[in-house]
Amino acid sequence: MKKNQTLYSILDLALVSQGQTIQQTYHNVLKIAEAAEENGYERYWLAEHHNAPNIGSSATSILIGYLAENTNTLRIGSGGIMLPNHSPLIIAEQFGTLASLYPNRIDLGLGRAPGTDRETAQAIRSDFMQAAHSFPAELEKLETYFKKENARSKVRATVAEGVDVPLYILGSSTDSAHLAAAKGLPYAFASHFATTHLFDALKIYREEFKPSEVLDKPYVMAGVNVIIADTDEEAQALATSLIKMIIGIFTGQRDFVQPPVVMDDDLQQVMQHPQLHQMLKYSFIGSKETVKAQVKDFLKQTNADELIAVCNIYDVNDKIKSYNSFANIMKELTAEKEAVAA
Repeated sequence: MKKNQTLYSILDLALVSQGQTIQQTYHNVLKIAEAAEENGYERYWLAEHHNAPNIGSSATSILIGYLAENTNTLRIGSGGIMLPNHSPLIIAEQFGTLASLYPNRIDLGLGRAPGTDRETAQAIRSDFMQAAHSFPAELEKLETYFKKENARSKVRATVAEGVDVPLYILGSSTDSAHLAAAKGLPYAFASHFATTHLFDALKIYREEFKPSEVLDKPYVMAGVNVIIADTDEEAQALATSLIKMIIGIFTGQRDFVQPPVVMDDDLQQVMQHPQLHQMLKYSFIGSKETVKAQVKDFLKQTNADELIAVCNIYDVNDKIKSYNSFANIMKELTAEKEAVAA
């Protein structure tokens, strides 16, 4: 990583658009990953969610393997695996296997939320709440399974021992900032939807950070929504799919990603609703020039080491075009920083 470079990555939910099959969705995810690799993206992360018709990333580790098998240099990982849903032993085995098949390319981002509703969380793991409260201890178990020294233990994840799988702590509040700092691990904040505690969490993480074997100084990743088109008006129209998706979350009526429509007065008014407006605070929607100014300001405010972009667009070609434009923005901002430094 260059001194003046801010890395850029993708966070995906394998969103299922109306009229598409799950299989088509997975093929589209690979198309996006291939384009990301060509455009200098650092990593492509998939988020674990369950019981949502519009989200295809439920079997996260399997989908990670599919992308890793069909790309060459792009880091592939989880953003994240919801650890309380799982036995740390099983996750160590899964990601140890992935990292052995695709060396130096697999990331393991970890969160403590269920990634679903209460009933489904209970169906996944009956003691979910206990596991969520024990997240630091569960993380400790997971780290142990990856250590060579665990070969002397009675319980082993043999395929994980000594295998290099970088761990990242995910957060949407201040809780995980304390943990990431104490463990000396990189910290990824979900500011693409959880905007309220962003700066408090980053302050805690940076102030409390303790150097570790894997990291000598804080490393911050921040999520942003990005929808870029040729004009501001076109981007606003593409963003209507995202707005409808969020309305579905608020009303409990989740549905497949809907085709875009013209941004009319009614949708503009919906966007000003305090809850939705707050949720979309770090959503950069517009032409390349418009979004570039917004991204530049966000980086100035957060001093993030890496941006991880979420692009909730109906059509895969529009999505790839948006991600390509975001990559160009990040390259231009790096070049501008280097020019100033020189």
